[in-house]
Amino acid sequence: MEQETLKKLEEQGQKIDEIYVSVEKTRKYFMWTLIVTLAFFILPLVGLLFAIPSFLNTYSTALQGL
Repeated sequence: MEQETLKKLEEQGQKIDEIYVSVEKTRKYFMWTLIVTLAFFILPLVGLLFAIPSFLNTYSTALQGL
């Protein structure tokens, strides 16, 4: 009976280790997904910070010529 209990505990320990590895992989996957999502959202916003003033300057210059 005691050996059977020890065997079950060892099997549970192995399964917990496998679950831990799987959770860590999932955590890293979500972290990189978040980083890429933020990069694709923040970088265009930074680009717009430079593009909008340039566009407004060109637009106002064109209107002054009228």
